[in-house]
Amino acid sequence: MTSLPETAVLVLEDGTTHTGRAYGARGRTLGEVVFATGMSGYQETLTDPSYAGQIVLQTAPHIGNTGMNDEDMESRRIWAAGYIVRDPSRVVSNWRANASLDEILVQDGIVGISGIDTRSITRHIRSAGSMRGGIFSGADAALDPEEQLRIVREAPEMAGRNLSAEVSVDVATVTTAMGERIGNLAVLDLGVKQATIDNLAARGFEVHVLPQNVTIDDIRSIDPVAVFYSNGPGDPAASGDHVELLRSVLDHGLPFFGICFGNQLLGRALGLGTYKLPFGHRGINQPVLDKTTGRVEITAHNHGFAVEAPLEGSFDSPNGYGKVEVSHVGLNDNVVEGLRALDIPAFSVQYHPEAAAGPHDANYLFDRFATMVRENKDSK
Repeated sequence: MTSLPETAVLVLEDGTTHTGRAYGARGRTLGEVVFATGMSGYQETLTDPSYAGQIVLQTAPHIGNTGMNDEDMESRRIWAAGYIVRDPSRVVSNWRANASLDEILVQDGIVGISGIDTRSITRHIRSAGSMRGGIFSGADAALDPEEQLRIVREAPEMAGRNLSAEVSVDVATVTTAMGERIGNLAVLDLGVKQATIDNLAARGFEVHVLPQNVTIDDIRSIDPVAVFYSNGPGDPAASGDHVELLRSVLDHGLPFFGICFGNQLLGRALGLGTYKLPFGHRGINQPVLDKTTGRVEITAHNHGFAVEAPLEGSFDSPNGYGKVEVSHVGLNDNVVEGLRALDIPAFSVQYHPEAAAGPHDANYLFDRFATMVRENKDSK
């Protein structure tokens, strides 16, 4: 006799509930429920440290058909707090796979739910905004609904959270430069992805991935030609130490490039504000205008916060770093997607030029960074 699937319940903080099937590990998990619109690339999504503290809802209905493999891991584990899918694949159909998605979810202790209407939940979040939620399965699925809702409402909100220490390395690592060597690059690991490290090394940087709590003296001790701030989870307004460190980097004249969280922290270092988006940008199909070329790029995004800045023309940095301009703009909602300092060697983008799976339209930004660093070296 075939046993009935175990029940799981998704509870949102506004009291909305959805009952489905247990998926992945059993138990309970809490986090901010966000939706990701990519039809592929779930392994990149799940192993991206930027998703720490978030329960990821996939809008694509069929997930898991290509399994999981060791080559495409963006970090050492799955970081998403939980996982919501409609129809998990019952078989794995890719020659590179060495495990099913369900097996890795169980291995990493990720509680999930399947068999619910993910499109309906997405529409709800698009109207109400991202909110805290909880997945309850196994014995926790039998908890009183009012108790489940109480647990969800007592969970911490994403606004005000600093999660960098949870995802950063504890000990520095080094990746050897490929091709013509430019020099040592200090990478502050706020949740860096392996594809980013690979792209930087491919441009000639000796990539030193440093823990998130290093000092400017630690950075200078490796004699860097530049500094890079990675993507990562959390609220940029709660990362004051990283902002002050970046100001020290800029004060020492070191070239800087930031991606995603790094873009938000550059904005704050320059004296700009940041704010939380209603439901964020998460997916591999987001149109962005590069204002320096007039070219529209299809890009990969994963951010729930954004920088506040004038979209037209240049403006003075409130913190005294000269002129600044918004270099990239999201075409869906006019969100700032990139910053460029005009008087110092520093720029950043809010999206992910390293994306894989995903479009490669923005991969040129790594070349732009390498060119900026070489020109800075030649000018000295």
